Amino acid sequence: MSYIAKTFNVMIASPGDVASERAIVRDVVYEWNAVHSSIRKIVLLPIGWESHASPEMGATAQDIINHQVLQKCDLLIGVFWTRIGTATDDYSSGTVEEIERHIDAGRPAMLYFSSQPVALDTVDMAQVEKLKEFKASCRTRGLYEGYDSHSDFKATLYHHLQLKVNEHPLFRLEASLEHGDVVESTTELPRLSPEARTLLKEASMDPQGMIMHLRFGGGAELQANGNNLLTSNDRRDVAKWEESLEELVRLELILARGEAREVYEVSNLGYQIADMITL
Repeated sequence: MSYIAKTFNVMIASPGDVASERAIVRDVVYEWNAVHSSIRKIVLLPIGWESHASPEMGATAQDIINHQVLQKCDLLIGVFWTRIGTATDDYSSGTVEEIERHIDAGRPAMLYFSSQPVALDTVDMAQVEKLKEFKASCRTRGLYEGYDSHSDFKATLYHHLQLKVNEHPLFRLEASLEHGDVVESTTELPRLSPEARTLLKEASMDPQGMIMHLRFGGGAELQANGNNLLTSNDRRDVAKWEESLEELVRLELILARGEAREVYEVSNLGYQIADMITL
């Protein structure tokens, strides 16, 4: 089923030492869309200079990024670890410039600082000191969040993103009529077996979006959202549910993790389809 939604651009601002966090931000935004966009009629689009800036001459690289990317953003998510980035003409780094200009424009910014361990011989101490200065300046100007692992960052960011979209005036219905572009979702509900529909729906409600398929001497288990969907070890029933698992894999609604093919995760498309399923 298609629906009309307002789109909001989410800027990912960070130096080069947090590539994993940049990927996590995108995953979290996509997950929010999969769960909430059809109900809220809002779509969040993660953007960054590496994917949304194009070659241009006649100005500094940062000025071009500001013009092509930053000024089109509604929400900014900034992430730091050991580096602050390369200095620009007026700021300690391009990332800091993006954050400061975004805040000066009156738009919401969410900042995160990693406390993950790092080998000292891989760190530029000059970068660390400049980052400490910037972090200290942030203490008197608002709230920021720390994290000590990638899993902690993902869980925290998802929680904060829900709060931000639910509470900030920018994302309220009356405000959304004046912001963002219209996007029509054309995702269609594929033909799925009853078992595949149930399995995908259960997995989408799991906090980790996971499915476990375990075989042992006495039979098998197919677990999702804390439930074992194999209620008997009758081979006909087991074969039917195992085929539903392969059905979801073929349609790329779930993704196998590891060579053993015992663990699966719901894909972004899988979440979108699961939202359309009623049992």
